[in-house]
Amino acid sequence: MGTARAETVELRPVNDADVEIFYEQQREPEGVAMAMFPSRPREAFFSHWQRTSAQPDANRMTITFGGAVAGNIGSWATNDEDNVLVGYWIGNAFWGKGIATAALQLYLARHELRRPLHARVVSTNVGSIRVLEKCGFELVGRRSEFDEAFGVDVEELLLAYRR
Repeated sequence: MGTARAETVELRPVNDADVEIFYEQQREPEGVAMAMFPSRPREAFFSHWQRTSAQPDANRMTITFGGAVAGNIGSWATNDEDNVLVGYWIGNAFWGKGIATAALQLYLARHELRRPLHARVVSTNVGSIRVLEKCGFELVGRRSEFDEAFGVDVEELLLAYRR
């Protein structure tokens, strides 16, 4: 497993062509299984992306690696009191290279300064938990509930970043 050097991972504003790539990435079965987040049909994906991107507190960036679109990262406020969430999705062709860690570090340092910042991740997504912990997130809660899409009980962790 290699490690991406920070200068090879970049964040830039999202453009329309990127969103097409994000759509394909969120359909990859390996990512869906790991994140336990079901892919959306095309129309639903683009509608959701447009609606959430239009929110004034949303901050979305494209993650590139060697000039290729590796995924996306973003943050948004929730209805909970001052709760800001961060999320990212990396195409599986880019897994295992340190890209998620480098992208999250860049995002925290340059693009999302609200604190505390939170992340939700299923307890079985060991790779994402490791990325979050390497970037300074700490476990602050957990909950379990039945997931209709997957038909199983799922444990979700809540991590916080306060630096």
